[in-house]
Amino acid sequence: MAILALSLTPGLLLAQTPSYLGFDRNDYPGDANLQALHRTFSYAGYWLNNPPAERTNTWAGHRAAVDSAGFGFLVLFNGRVDAELKSVAHAKKMGASDAQAAVAAARGEGFPAHTIIFLDQEQGGRMLPEQKAYIYAWVDAVTADGFRVGIYCSGIPAKDDGNVVTAEDIHQSAAGRHIVYWAINDACPPAPGCTFPVHPPTSTQSGVGFAEVWQFAQSPQRKDVAARCSGYSRDGDCFPPGIPAAQKLHVDVNTANSADPSHGRAR
Repeated sequence: MAILALSLTPGLLLAQTPSYLGFDRNDYPGDANLQALHRTFSYAGYWLNNPPAERTNTWAGHRAAVDSAGFGFLVLFNGRVDAELKSVAHAKKMGASDAQAAVAAARGEGFPAHTIIFLDQEQGGRMLPEQKAYIYAWVDAVTADGFRVGIYCSGIPAKDDGNVVTAEDIHQSAAGRHIVYWAINDACPPAPGCTFPVHPPTSTQSGVGFAEVWQFAQSPQRKDVAARCSGYSRDGDCFPPGIPAAQKLHVDVNTANSADPSHGRAR
């Protein structure tokens, strides 16, 4: 049996797509922590506007430092929640306007054309008509301005909404639009919990077969979803190795099929 396993391993390794570990967080971790973080992570989330529930964007102006530290990028733009969208017509206007803001911010930060900008869709379940109108208007306008598009959204079946998976709902209604999917599924299994494996799982193990990025751990730990997950601190946060505990520098953890999922490195 040992000989058989050894004879199969090289072929299996050749067939596997490499995966890369990355992190994201609302607050910029500080220039002094970048080298330590890069020992564990290949890429970093990078906000173009205020992250959810934040009044400022502390990432602004730090692209060059993150790039120089050797990181690839997950470029993020915080989208609208349904309460902000009054109608389908209003949602389309908001989507187009926000797309212009996203592109302007990406250019201002020095990201090259064709960088993938991920729209952050925080709400899960089946998207309402106005939500889809906003998303696709944003996607179309960003694409027309020479950038590529992605979406961060739930990969977990919504039990209170007929087990609809948001990523699948958006994908099925996309009418051929090319969108890169970053799925969140921090339930264990399939998530490995707050871990930092040398050989990360593939994004397709998220349960969303077409996902290119998978967020498998969040800070703080979501007790309703990730209660069975291990590796989190007592306060529920996920802390990366190599950073002094006193800093309380928590992260969300991702795996992707590229060390630069947004293709945002300086050319």
